[in-house]
Amino acid sequence: MTPFVDLAIIGAGPSGMACASQAAECGLSVILIDEQASAGGQIYRDIERAADTRGDILGKDYVIGKSLVAGLQDERVKFVRGAKVWQIETASRVTFSVEGRSQAVRARRLVIATGALERPMPLPGWTLPGVLTAGAAQILLKQSSIVCRDAVLVGSGPLLYLVAAQLCRVGRPPIAIVETQTLTDLLRASRNIGGALVGWRYLLKGLGLLRELRAAGVRRYRSAREIEVLGDQSVSGIRFSQGSQTRELQCQTVLLHHGVIPNTQIARSLDVTHLWDDRQECFRPEVDEWGRSNIDTIFIAGDGAGIGGAKVAALRGQMAALEIAKDLGLIAESKRAAKADAVRKNLIKENAARPFIDLAYPPFRGALQPSDDVIVCRCEEVTAGEIRGYAKLGCLGPNQAKAFGRSGMGPCQGRYCGTTVTRLLADANDRTPDETGYFRIRAPLKPVSLGEVADLHNPDYEEKEDDPAY
Repeated sequence: MTPFVDLAIIGAGPSGMACASQAAECGLSVILIDEQASAGGQIYRDIERAADTRGDILGKDYVIGKSLVAGLQDERVKFVRGAKVWQIETASRVTFSVEGRSQAVRARRLVIATGALERPMPLPGWTLPGVLTAGAAQILLKQSSIVCRDAVLVGSGPLLYLVAAQLCRVGRPPIAIVETQTLTDLLRASRNIGGALVGWRYLLKGLGLLRELRAAGVRRYRSAREIEVLGDQSVSGIRFSQGSQTRELQCQTVLLHHGVIPNTQIARSLDVTHLWDDRQECFRPEVDEWGRSNIDTIFIAGDGAGIGGAKVAALRGQMAALEIAKDLGLIAESKRAAKADAVRKNLIKENAARPFIDLAYPPFRGALQPSDDVIVCRCEEVTAGEIRGYAKLGCLGPNQAKAFGRSGMGPCQGRYCGTTVTRLLADANDRTPDETGYFRIRAPLKPVSLGEVADLHNPDYEEKEDDPAY
């Protein structure tokens, strides 16, 4: 019979780990499911192994993740590694595959803690071999000790400084950082300087990284526009405008990054309500302070509920766990409130600098509105011009666009083109992103074999009518 637990958590990043640990402390039985072979998510990827061998390179903020992994040792937590979640039926039945075989679990509550995705940065040449995201460069370094050579980092956001500093620490400093934020963006952000000062540790960390880059001789070019990756069969360089000048830099690798956006794929498959966030230029699920969505049994924690960073993600995971424990009668409301007060104070402190960061490092406008010849859907090779052409033919939303040209129908199922397609259609039709909508997400959420689907009909997984999940 399908196993039954109090709480199923999808994603073992900082939010999922903190949620599992807090829930177990409150007495809940927990199953934590993650696609990777080890806990940590993107920010703490391979933390159990890499913290000891590469902790000095990756930094103190990375090593902090070891304490979250330690919380998974509670006997109430079952951690399923290398598991691909591909179907969820309401909140109670989660289907996933491990080594090609399907399994299922039922739970009273579900927490989606799948974190964030790097925002796609479609610009001329971004599909050339040798172009990666900054996050991909981090994955190579954390998980495989592979270092990008002769790299230029392009875009905006503090992650560019961190990745550049990490490359310096391993003796492969990047050629340059080409930044798209402007002085106007900084002046606009200065209206939130009070919050930035409350979150002074983030400012201090950023200044420390910039000092490290200056000492390593890494060049910085700010207010870049008209960015183009050069090359024929692979990357040979990058061209951009800065002021009245056009600059060209030779390089073998280009690392793109202009922010991250919530990974909403699972939540959308369950019809959770999503709204467009104008400040962060993306969709996010509508949740309350506990992470509860419009569906009572479904919670969303961490960056999947709105970008806040690793520490905020962990705190949101704790908040969700406390509310679920109260829901299920395992802690009294007064005890939940007392524990939550301390978490809430930390959340306010950790979130204080976020408005300043969001405004100081906005996404690159040239990638939000790419030129007609730039591919935006890499899976199906659909260009921005084709999307705009669909609008002229009467296409109002991404789901209609599938019929016109298959955008969003490839292996990534719209994960990396969805927000771009929405933005392009919204602007072309003079509508808001909320009015335009997003791709409709259906199972399977990840590619699966027919054998994995057939496993669902195994008599061992049939539920009984008196199953407590009903």
